[in-house]
Amino acid sequence: MDLVYNLLVVLHLIGWAIVLGGTLVNLRAPKIATGVLHGILTALVTGILLVGIASAGLAGHEPNTTKIAVKLVVAVVVAALVIIGVRKPSRVTTGYLGAIAGLTVVNIAVAVLWR
Repeated sequence: MDLVYNLLVVLHLIGWAIVLGGTLVNLRAPKIATGVLHGILTALVTGILLVGIASAGLAGHEPNTTKIAVKLVVAVVVAALVIIGVRKPSRVTTGYLGAIAGLTVVNIAVAVLWR
């Protein structure tokens, strides 16, 4: 089960990297890249699976539910912004993309710094 958990962690990190990278690349000509939507959906699904595995006691540790709740709220907000940006491209501005990138960095910081 450790292998599955670790593979999910890798996929989770790749999802967030796609969101951040795809957002930063498009700051000059504001638009949401297709990969950003796929990245946030990957990050959300793998994050939920990681919490499920950890909560079941299969990962060797118990997840911090407060930390997970904060990360989930930020991830859902990022997902909503990305979905709205894909459906209504006229709303996407540099500030809009900056909000997505900023919230992504906040989510990464919470994951790394909150112990």
